[in-house]
Amino acid sequence: MSEIPNPLAAFDIFTSKVKNKKNKARGLKKLLSKKLAKKLFGKTFATNTRAELAKVEEVLPEKIHSKPKKPSFEIAWASTANEIKEAQRLRYKVFAEEMGAHLPKNSDGLDVDEFDAYCDHLLIRDHETLKVVGTYRVLPPHKAQEVGRLYSDSEFDLTRLNHLRPKIVELGRSCVHAEYRSGAVIMALWSGLAQYMQKHGYEIMLGCASIPMADGGHFAASLYNSLKNEEMAPIENHVFPRLPLPLNKLNGGLEVEPPPLIKGYLKVGAKICSAPAWDPDFNTADLLTMLRISDINPRYAKHFLNR
Repeated sequence: MSEIPNPLAAFDIFTSKVKNKKNKARGLKKLLSKKLAKKLFGKTFATNTRAELAKVEEVLPEKIHSKPKKPSFEIAWASTANEIKEAQRLRYKVFAEEMGAHLPKNSDGLDVDEFDAYCDHLLIRDHETLKVVGTYRVLPPHKAQEVGRLYSDSEFDLTRLNHLRPKIVELGRSCVHAEYRSGAVIMALWSGLAQYMQKHGYEIMLGCASIPMADGGHFAASLYNSLKNEEMAPIENHVFPRLPLPLNKLNGGLEVEPPPLIKGYLKVGAKICSAPAWDPDFNTADLLTMLRISDINPRYAKHFLNR
């Protein structure tokens, strides 16, 4: 991806000259102590030189070299219908407009389905603009019981996980605005999820981790084939895709790096419970991912769970 053009590019030459001049001035100032300068070149030269150096430093504002301020984010949970719509609008922008998912059209440009009414909606806002730039939706166990199933049930046979359902919180519809896809937003999302799990005493997070299939599925097949044994869930927690990706018909031997979100899940301690399922509406290959709070990598447990 090409870099965003630098609006200050025209001033690069000026900035570099200023920086070089300032560095030289400071170097000379160190070398030319007043005493040494007087001894080598006389009192008048030493006094004039130090005065010139002082003038140079006075006209070199530190602000020229200051780093841009990083945006800060606030973690919140939607408490009104309008706040839920903010999350749904971001989802539609990312999934439908950016990724080309086939979502039901509506006049408000929202991604809405039957699960939204039962879910809690995590929002990450830019602290300055208050714009929602990241979101997750969270289906707690008692709400899953009300709706009668998990979203994941539509993609996988979850029979082997039935005994865990009272402990499972299902995560879904995770997305981040294109202009804010940084580690800071992902960390804010995960911090919000960790606080939620601790507050309610839930034990397991479950969700579909999506892999884009713009290449027809070769990347997804290769990624699945590259998973290590320790990255897979125990056999008793394996589930089965209802619409499996045809791995035997794809080139599954490519050298690939996991997408950032899946890579992050694995680092935190999540396990993959399935072969990839094909989601035709989103044109993604989905891996069912499970994270037990007790399995979180100690490095991240210290950060997210204060352990």
